[in-house]
Amino acid sequence: MIVRDHPTALQLFFVMQGSIVPKIIGRIFGVALLSVIVLLVDQHIQTLPHISIGAMGIFGVALSLFLGFRNNAAYDRWWEARKLWGSMIADVRNLGRHMCVFVGKGEDRAGFLSCAVAFAHLHRGFLRGVDVRADIAGWVGEDKADAMIARKNPADAALRAMAEQIGTLVEKEAVSGFGQMTISHTLSSLALAQAGCERIVTTPLPFVYSLLVRRTTYLYCWLLPFALIEATSWFAPIFTAIVAYVFFGLQAVTNELELPFRNVENGLPLDTMCRVIEISVCEALDRTPPAALSPKNHILT
Repeated sequence: MIVRDHPTALQLFFVMQGSIVPKIIGRIFGVALLSVIVLLVDQHIQTLPHISIGAMGIFGVALSLFLGFRNNAAYDRWWEARKLWGSMIADVRNLGRHMCVFVGKGEDRAGFLSCAVAFAHLHRGFLRGVDVRADIAGWVGEDKADAMIARKNPADAALRAMAEQIGTLVEKEAVSGFGQMTISHTLSSLALAQAGCERIVTTPLPFVYSLLVRRTTYLYCWLLPFALIEATSWFAPIFTAIVAYVFFGLQAVTNELELPFRNVENGLPLDTMCRVIEISVCEALDRTPPAALSPKNHILT
């Protein structure tokens, strides 16, 4: 995720970090080149059909609505993913308080909260497809880390380990029935947030809808030069390039927001949020917390 101050009016046109221009520059130049070819053919070889600018305007409004709806749907997924991770951070902090109230200080609390950190990293590993063994081994030990990673759903294995620890404490009468219920409720909240993230990462926006928007965008940009050659003449390539930037740019932004867990410039900073959880657990256990992750070249990973 990009973290930086808003650029000045002059910088606005030259900032490339986080911009979708590098991804669509080929399509922009392609549409502008098509406009040049259409102009040359129309003026020097054969008069081409001219499309009504009004008709293209109606076409453009319809396309804008399609892109707007898809962009809103993609941003809703991005924002929901951020809220789910925010709720996980809050739940882990609540677990630290619950263990302090119902269990007290000791190895039981440390082992339980260490599994909470492992859960966050294992969930991040699933969402991004990365190996997090090194991140959790220092918290739960080599053997336990290998056992969790060997499961089909490692993050759920961490939650089960936490539940088993609470069950053991109940058997030893080290935690009250109310404490058991309170901690179980928070574990259920973590599981719900995990399932919500899994739903987002495994269920993209309907392909047929994305295909319709993409086809319509290309058709509009290819037909636009035929509507502009009479009204704008040699300014047509400039106007078509600007329109292509807007429409192809919205399409590219939507593609990034649709999958918010990818490790890209505009993706969610899962590494940073896992570090926030580590800091919260260390402070709950009266340990020296690690340093918070800071942006590198304006990017939080």
